[in-house]
Amino acid sequence: MPLPASIIEVLTVFRPLFTTPTWRKLMTLLTGTLLAQGRRTVAAALRASGNGMAGNWSTFHQVLNRARWSPLAVSRQLLFLIVETFVPAGTCVDLVIDETLERRWGSQISKRGHYRDSALSSRERSVSSPGLRWMVMAVVVTLPWTKQKWALPFLCVLTTTSEVSERLGKGHKTVGMWAHQMVSLVRRWLPDRSIKLMGDTAYSVLELGLHANAQQVTLITTGRLDAVLHEPPPQRSQHTIGRPRVVGKRLPALEKVLQNPQTLWQKLTLDWYGQGVRTLKICTSTALWYRSGCDPLPIRWVLTRDPSGKHPPKAIFSTDLTQTAEQIIRDFMKRWSLEVTFEEGRAHLGIQTQRQWSNRAIERSTPLLFGLYSLVTLFGRALHPDGQIPVAQAAWYRKHTATFRDVLAVVRRHLWG
Repeated sequence: MPLPASIIEVLTVFRPLFTTPTWRKLMTLLTGTLLAQGRRTVAAALRASGNGMAGNWSTFHQVLNRARWSPLAVSRQLLFLIVETFVPAGTCVDLVIDETLERRWGSQISKRGHYRDSALSSRERSVSSPGLRWMVMAVVVTLPWTKQKWALPFLCVLTTTSEVSERLGKGHKTVGMWAHQMVSLVRRWLPDRSIKLMGDTAYSVLELGLHANAQQVTLITTGRLDAVLHEPPPQRSQHTIGRPRVVGKRLPALEKVLQNPQTLWQKLTLDWYGQGVRTLKICTSTALWYRSGCDPLPIRWVLTRDPSGKHPPKAIFSTDLTQTAEQIIRDFMKRWSLEVTFEEGRAHLGIQTQRQWSNRAIERSTPLLFGLYSLVTLFGRALHPDGQIPVAQAAWYRKHTATFRDVLAVVRRHLWG
């Protein structure tokens, strides 16, 4: 099935990363995966692309479990393409990072573990599900057809529990360790761009903050209310004996600042995750985040409180001391766009419906589906440079801006044509 010229132009940059036979099969699987409904298996992609009776059907599985190509090289090229298309030159590249659970069963999946299922859990009850946990890093971009921020994934890492790592005979890496390596990788790929990285409490790790600071990457995460914060060390006099102090007097914990009636709060009104205007009370200051055995990390902390009492208070840390409290909160709110990407990827691209069981096929198929989310967005931009994406309407639901489903429908219509 031939691809439209606009889509071929987007895919051209990936062509040198594959051999000719693998590239030909990959384009068939790409077309079939975009057109398929339900499960995104290799067989479903072959049926949707009109190759259901292909005699060499088994060779298409080899693209995932045997062919020699580098997922990291594909991720690097996808990042370049996203930044070049959607991030103006000289502006900051906003990155978000989070984990998602791919529910999988089967004893042959060696890296399967049990994790807390955030979709089924609540504050009162914690539910665990078997599956694979993926760390996904995405670029937050502004698109011409919507006012909402979109998170376009480009890098996925499969993490394991400590029990699984021990069973496989490998050293265990925590979420912070994986994020440490991903930050180094992105900085090596984008050496001359300013970068911000937003994450949740799992990435509020002192060592990660120190490494991000060394890589000149701004880290913005939710912080602990009981974090150990200090003042800067006092100025050392000329005749002082002994080693110089690294931190000054310990500051009150943020949970005490929250309860202190003398704390000065400021009101801030902003558009909260597209759910309307919300008013928050905030206070902010700078401090040194410190733990014995580590260097102190200069941060700006922001404490937020809901005047209505419906939402719990939250602390946000930023390694950029020059940012204002409002800028830190607005940057941190971009993290939510990745949750939307996870949900739409499951609903429209069949993430979690694959049936591969070999390690190499698993570690390629899910990242390819996440990358396909970004490619569909790039295809929509190439097909409609003016941003006039047709918006599907229903009598019971009126939409004013295009969603991922509308962009996917545009790409499918061009493939059918």
